[in-house]
Amino acid sequence: MNAKTMAIVAYITLIGWIVAFVTYNGDAQKPSLTRFHLRQAFGLLVAGVAFYIVYFILLMILPFLGLLFGLVGIAFLVLWIMGIINAANEQEKPLPLVGEFFDKTFTFIK
Repeated sequence: MNAKTMAIVAYITLIGWIVAFVTYNGDAQKPSLTRFHLRQAFGLLVAGVAFYIVYFILLMILPFLGLLFGLVGIAFLVLWIMGIINAANEQEKPLPLVGEFFDKTFTFIK
């Protein structure tokens, strides 16, 4: 797989991220495009799982917050689509609001 394909696959579910990560680690060149999007996709994955755990707990306690949390879920979808578009255009452009944090935090992806 080339760098662009690995960057796109990283956004497609956890299995896609794992495939891209394993392929990236096996590549001698370690393209920066793939590394960047692996970090962005992993950050979205972790943030999304954490959000939905909190969402389900709070929804049981305060059911009227369902609409508000639904809008935040749409925001995750928009960020995911933006990440895929950036990967397809071969741009290392961080996601709005959270992208720079993800890039600095997930430095284990080298």
